[in-house]
Parts: sequence; structure tokens; C-alpha cells
Amino acid sequence: MKAFIYGTHGAEISDVAKPQVKGPQVLVQVRACGLNRADLGMTKGHAHGSAGGAGTVLGMEWAGEVAEIGPDAKGVKVGDRVMGSGAAAFAEYALADYGRLFHIPAGMDFSEAATLPIALTTMHNALVTNGDLRPGQSVLIQGASSGVGLMSLQIAKLKGARTVIGSSTNPERRARLKDFGADIAIDSRDPAWVDEVLRATGGSGVDLIIDQISGPVANQNLAATKVLGRIVNVGRLGGSHGDFNFDLHAARRIHYIGVTFRTRSIEEIRDIFTQVKNDIWPAVESRKLKLPIDRTFAFADIIKAFDHMEANQHLGKIVVTL
Repeated sequence: MKAFIYGTHGAEISDVAKPQVKGPQVLVQVRACGLNRADLGMTKGHAHGSAGGAGTVLGMEWAGEVAEIGPDAKGVKVGDRVMGSGAAAFAEYALADYGRLFHIPAGMDFSEAATLPIALTTMHNALVTNGDLRPGQSVLIQGASSGVGLMSLQIAKLKGARTVIGSSTNPERRARLKDFGADIAIDSRDPAWVDEVLRATGGSGVDLIIDQISGPVANQNLAATKVLGRIVNVGRLGGSHGDFNFDLHAARRIHYIGVTFRTRSIEEIRDIFTQVKNDIWPAVESRKLKLPIDRTFAFADIIKAFDHMEANQHLGKIVVTL
């Protein structure tokens, strides 16, 4: 089968063996894939958790039809339209554990479905499970113009947040954040952004920050979070290292939580998918939670899709179709 791999000449389309289903796995004929920032790094040979390097079939998010089912798989049958996440997504066929699949709602096409699994699971887990967001609270989403960031804004509003603040360093994308639920849009490179957040929260700071930037804004985040507030570290788009004011952290008694899928067991990931289904799935079915598709590329043009992502001028998801 055709697959997009990191090979001897860098990222390229190549012929690889079709994966064989076993145990709790499901084999999916892929119809569309969503691109993510971690994929961009892996096209350059970087590792992402235990994946990466020569021979790796790239990609983490897809939608398609169930082609085969392993003997221990549950809740799916051949022919089901599904979307999910897992390794080796950029290929004609992909394997996934049965527990990290969503059934595609009626009327939703494969391209739209391919934008959703990672954003839904990442941000529901960050906001609700780890962030403990409650109705009436305030939240700041750092890096809000990314696909997962836009989903985070929407989930925050859906769960009853009183004040939702989103950041983006791009003025055009920042101007669009209110379309996705932001009450206030800030520029995290503006030295005065903390003052803006404090003004919006009566001087106390936000109850919760979902941080996708980290390093450069770590201490500003501490200053913008209320006493006994929470910061959930989801991503490190701005850098994985930086100065950290431990005294401010202690003085404000902030709960600082790190999350990633890379070190989670399959049982933990299954639980995250189940929580999404049990809590917010009606809003997915009704399209209250959705992501814009910036551009769609054919699989043969997948390198162009990554060039578009690297240019960093898109809003929403970049999709590749097979």
C-alpha cells in the first residue's frame, strides 16, 4: 500500500506492507487525514514519544471505513464509518485500537471527521478532566488559533465558562477567535497581555490556563492565574524550556498540571475517548463543536500540505484526502 514515511531521503510517499490486524485492533481504510504540529516535526526526522526516525509511517489522525476487525475488538463492525487517532495514519490503511475510535455522525464527511479526534480528546481532557473547568469560571487558551486551540475555545463555552480569552500572535487569526467563542483575544507577545487579563477578571486572574506555548510565557501565565487557579501544560509551541518563578507559583498556590498522550496506557486513552462520548458527543453530532478546514490536499500532494503548515498562515485544520 502507499504510505507517507520518513525514509532515507526524508519524508516521502513509498510502498509499504499493509498492516495486519490482531487482538483489539481495527484496520481502517483511510479516506482523509488531519495534519498536526507533531507530524511536521516528524517529517524532519524528529521523535514524538516512541515514534519517529527512519522507516516510520507518519500521521496521527484519520477518518475512514472499517475493513477488518481483530478478535478482541468491540463496538465496531466492517463497513462502519469511523474517525480516530493512532500511529501511522498517513497511509491507505491504518491500525487503531477499538477504544480510540469515534463513529462518524450521520451527514458528516470524511474530511470534516478527520479534523476532530485529536482536538476533541486533547482539549476535553485538558479543560474538563485535568483543568476541572466549572460553569461561571474564566479560562485563557494560549495558542488558541491552532486546531486544538479553536476546539478548546468552543468546549470552554459549551461547559459554561463565563469569560473565555484566547491568544494568537497573528493579527488576522486573532481577529477570528471571537467566531469560535473567545470573549477577548490577546497577543501573547505583547508585554501588556497579563494586565489585559487581570482587567478582564477584576484583578484576580483567570481560574484556568490551557497552555500550548510554555517556555516564553511561563512566568506571565503564573501572574495571570488567580490564587488557587490551575495551569494545564498541553503544548510547547514556543519552547520546552524557560525561566520559572517558583516563588510566584507557590505564593499563588497554583496547580500546575502536565498532560500528553505519549506516556498514557491504552486503557487511559480508551477512557478519554469514552469521556468525550459521554459528555460532549451530542454537540459534535449537532455540529456545535466543529473545526474549519483551511485547505484540502490530495494524498499525492501531501508534501505541499506540510509546506502549507510550515508557512504558518492557516486557521483551522489542513486535511489530506485519499
